[in-house]
Amino acid sequence: MTGCVALVFCVVALTAWRVTADAKELSITTIKQEPYTMSRGSELEGYCIDLISELSRELGFQYKVNLVKDNRYGAVDSSGTWTGMIGEVIRGEADLAVAPLTVTAVREMFVDMSTPFMQTGISFILRRDSASEESGFSLLSPFSTDMWVGILIAFLLTGLCIFLVGRISPTEWAEPDTEEHSFTLLHSFWYITGALTLQGAGPHPKALSGRLVSAIWWLFAVLLLACYFGNFNSMLHSDNKRVSIKTFEDLANQDVIDYGTVEAGSTMSLFKNSKNPVYRRIYQNMERKKSYVSSMEEGFRLAEEGNFAFIGEAVSLDLAVARHCQLIRSEEAIAMRAYSIAAPLGSPLVKNLTLAILKLSESGELTYLRQKWWASSCLAAGNAHTSEALRPHDLRGLFLLLGLGLGIGLLLALLELVSRARNQAKDGKKSCCSVFTSELNRRFGSKGESGEQEDSDKGKA
Repeated sequence: MTGCVALVFCVVALTAWRVTADAKELSITTIKQEPYTMSRGSELEGYCIDLISELSRELGFQYKVNLVKDNRYGAVDSSGTWTGMIGEVIRGEADLAVAPLTVTAVREMFVDMSTPFMQTGISFILRRDSASEESGFSLLSPFSTDMWVGILIAFLLTGLCIFLVGRISPTEWAEPDTEEHSFTLLHSFWYITGALTLQGAGPHPKALSGRLVSAIWWLFAVLLLACYFGNFNSMLHSDNKRVSIKTFEDLANQDVIDYGTVEAGSTMSLFKNSKNPVYRRIYQNMERKKSYVSSMEEGFRLAEEGNFAFIGEAVSLDLAVARHCQLIRSEEAIAMRAYSIAAPLGSPLVKNLTLAILKLSESGELTYLRQKWWASSCLAAGNAHTSEALRPHDLRGLFLLLGLGLGIGLLLALLELVSRARNQAKDGKKSCCSVFTSELNRRFGSKGESGEQEDSDKGKA
């Protein structure tokens, strides 16, 4: 009974709020910051604009969005007055502040904040080649592990194909009962190894099918070696000393690249006031080298130029990585914080906004908005100016050419054997299929059965 009363009360309250919201157009303040709020002609667009639209659709209110007058988020000045969007909400100039507003204890004392619509933390970005790990096997570095596995598979398949072609082709092995087979399995692998090192290893194939397979393998080997030495030379002459930087501890323990954050920002305050020895060392190093930047844009530019790691909020860094293809963000994120919507103290809007945000989160709408406005433009552009290990898809055309050549070589060998079987069948007035089967048996070890069959045929004759 009590539950039913509470449910009725919530429905009545929500209905009353909807009526009030419909009667009054809500004034919403925000701030320009990509990709949350951006100008598109005379209109605004971005993550926060889409979020406001979804909330209004969910709760049924009308609204008008204005940019904050002083272009600030909100802090207490020397006279004790709140500035920015928080100040406008406190003074009643705006009903809501929808922007990447960090939830803090000080702000919660003066405004009510909804449940967070986005979580973030402190991380850092740097160039991809500055973050790559130096390998103890530098000779293997031009190719990725998958690439080496693909080369090994190609080597084994080609050796097996040379062996099969040598056995099947009558031009290569005319009389299995009397002649010794040149292309044994061991010699087949030795032959293609010689080709891979640009050295000959005779005897060479005589049949068209064997020569085709050999030519395809030689072409594959030459192009593969050209790619290997080209990428190896590029890595040797790289200007950046390669170090492994994945965490803040890695950043503090190296002196190869500098690092910094926005001067007098909240991230700088975090490291300055932290009691963690690693974070304290990071702050002391930034103070000693004065490696601060005046804005996030300057930090992105220095990181892209190389030998600099920019420390900032993870969501902003993710946007930089999506726009600047040379950058990569560390997976580590510290000092987790959240972005929320601010409303005046005691406002009935907060409870309904919280419920609406939870519904949008559960339905996946918040995830969709995040993917929409943080979509990467680097998927097709690639990383043309970095020296990275080649992967199988980079040389997929070369592997397809090899596979096609091996297949055609085997087919030609079988056609050569079929042609010989037809001639023998015509001369001996036998079935072509039986002669072909007999030839295959002779070439793959069933000599006893084929010999007995020939003796039986002679006895009948």
